[in-house]
Amino acid sequence: MERGLLWLPLLIMFFWLAYAGWNEYQKLEAYQRWAPQFERAKYDIFAVLGQQGDTLTWGKPTRQEPANIETLALSEVRSLQLFADNQPIDPEHLPRRSRRAALTFTLPERVVSIPFTDVAIAAQWHQFLQQRLQPQSSTSP
Repeated sequence: MERGLLWLPLLIMFFWLAYAGWNEYQKLEAYQRWAPQFERAKYDIFAVLGQQGDTLTWGKPTRQEPANIETLALSEVRSLQLFADNQPIDPEHLPRRSRRAALTFTLPERVVSIPFTDVAIAAQWHQFLQQRLQPQSSTSP
């Protein structure tokens, strides 16, 4: 009886881990159904992100499909900044450790932040989007 009680927390933890893994797998499967419509896409536990032409679309990953979907046009973006742990950083000098990264877009009427778990992936998206924004800023008066 005592041995059974000692193993009970381990058994509970096993079932919890199995459920968490199944839940994350379902989110990944939903993302894989959602992502093909985009030229470029990323999955993250914080957010899914897709780019199609001049439009960025992002939302929160769920088991059915991404929720809280938002979009923005790159032509509306006034500035783009990369953040790590709520501090602006230089994409050329990334911190070694970071708990959370984000791309922050300044638009005419609002500021939008898209979270990332990995600062290196956020920096790659930052570089890609900066290149997409450069031609637009050179053509404006």
